[in-house]
Amino acid sequence: MLRPLDALRDTRREWMINRSRLIAALLGISLLLTALVYRYYSLQITQHEDFLTQSDRNRIRVEVIPPTRGQIVDRKGRLLAANKPTFVIGVVRERSANSEALILALTERLSLTDRELEAFRERSERRRPFESVPIKLGLDDTALASVAVDLHAMPGVVVDAQLTRDYPYGEALSHVLGYVGRVSADDLDELDPERYRGTLHIGKVGVEKRYEPLLHGKPGFHHIETNAHGRVLRVLEKQAPEPGKNLRLYLDLDLQREAVAALGDQRGAIVALDPATGGVLAMVSNPSYDANLFVEGISYSDYAQLRGSLDTPLLNRAVQGQYPPGSTIKPLIGLGALERDFVTPDTAIPDPGWYRLPGDDRRYRDWTLRVRGTGHAETVDLHMAIAESCDTYFYDLAHRMGIDTMAEALQPYGLGQRTGIDTTGEQDGILPNSQWKRTALGEPWYPGETISAGIGQGYMLATPLQLAQAAMMLANKGESFVPSVVHRVGDLTVGGVQRPPREIDEDDWKAVVAGMVDVVHSPRGTAASIAKGIGYQMAGKTGTSQVVSIAQDAIYDEDAISERNRNHGLFIAFAPVEKPRIVVAVIAENGGGSGAASPVARRVIDAWLGEAGDV
Repeated sequence: MLRPLDALRDTRREWMINRSRLIAALLGISLLLTALVYRYYSLQITQHEDFLTQSDRNRIRVEVIPPTRGQIVDRKGRLLAANKPTFVIGVVRERSANSEALILALTERLSLTDRELEAFRERSERRRPFESVPIKLGLDDTALASVAVDLHAMPGVVVDAQLTRDYPYGEALSHVLGYVGRVSADDLDELDPERYRGTLHIGKVGVEKRYEPLLHGKPGFHHIETNAHGRVLRVLEKQAPEPGKNLRLYLDLDLQREAVAALGDQRGAIVALDPATGGVLAMVSNPSYDANLFVEGISYSDYAQLRGSLDTPLLNRAVQGQYPPGSTIKPLIGLGALERDFVTPDTAIPDPGWYRLPGDDRRYRDWTLRVRGTGHAETVDLHMAIAESCDTYFYDLAHRMGIDTMAEALQPYGLGQRTGIDTTGEQDGILPNSQWKRTALGEPWYPGETISAGIGQGYMLATPLQLAQAAMMLANKGESFVPSVVHRVGDLTVGGVQRPPREIDEDDWKAVVAGMVDVVHSPRGTAASIAKGIGYQMAGKTGTSQVVSIAQDAIYDEDAISERNRNHGLFIAFAPVEKPRIVVAVIAENGGGSGAASPVARRVIDAWLGEAGDV
């Protein structure tokens, strides 16, 4: 029976099948071995450098060390913006088993605001593994103690000591210095994220913002070795950060304080310049605010109070406030008229106390008509017109010159354009002419508007800084400098940049300045009240600008007008006349007239001439 079965087996076929399977297995094993060898070769030889680099990147990371912010000092080296130590609570999410519960606990313990939590979440989105993200800045001792006592039971909470900005003189310097604030997500979109990694504050306004790149400095770094989970094992290399540059200002702290005291509760501004350099000796805007409120994040209620105040304390009136300059521009118009031969120093016009354009019945009144019922004198020349601020004279002069010529005469003094001062928010003002009105309002210029412009009213607007710059040019007989708050950055002088001088005829200058001297020193000068006991010669010019229009036959009654609709008072001055050492411009907002501004300027000039020192 077996023989027939053996006869049915195909031994050769089975052998062929087994051989084929063996060959296929050997080929498969060979291919796998070849692929494995190739992969080993590729990893160890061909891609060795690439994987070594990736390994180092996973193992070693660079952590930025934020630099110390530069300090700001006054001309005598007194600290105006300093860095004080403070504590920061941070959270490392990877070290906490339940980071959300930890954040909730910190919120209750530290009374975190919605704003602080929002800032924490924004920072968390940009963090690296095992990087501490600050959640509470500027802790006081009580808040720090409430966390430190249970720190052992709160894994993931980190207490860091850092430096934060401090403004020791608060409101007295807020407008001139500006302030720093917390870095926001919007800020990081504009800043170099690596350079500002770990930095919690940047300049927001003022000098702090204008010089931010220099004050911030350059960050350093740590090369840190970590394990696969990002935990720090050791520091491999360290490069110390380069601290920010210190700023030395032209500003004098004593004079600044005196200016603040001189202005008192009066809304307004003071700008005092050094005519030899253009340096800002004092800059006050009142009311002010405490810059320290913004450093660690101002509360919604405090900010709403500042924003909603009718007194606009956040407005830097010195560079952002725009006011009709009033009669303070009369010396400038007088110089322009002398240079263009519209008048001579001896040219006199009749002054009945009002002026009429040819063919027009409207009477443009002189301020003396209300006070004396008549003009300044039967005839008035340039000297009297400046000393006694005769409107009638300048009505006539403006009509002779025309608006375009008058604007051409005023433009070199910097009206209608930014001075270029090294701070933020400066406004242009307005120096109107016929083309300006066509462009801005789409209307032609009318002769009556020229009359108003002749006494600094109408469309004309100027900042107190622009008026101070114009007064500096008068004091220097045409020489001028770009106004500068900062004198030196580190050891580099940045202030005192001179502009191309404006040629002013000596006789013309003397004629105009003589009138400005009598503004103060003549018994009939409009600022004669401040001359009592003065020990030097001052050249000045008063100004009054209307806030609301008064009908032609109406009489301005200050007591019948609301306080915020009363006239502004202005005054510009420089002293001593022969060798000026200070230039001052004052605006007393709704002060009623120049009588509210001129005593302020006298007090500031007295303080400086009694204690002026070298920079």
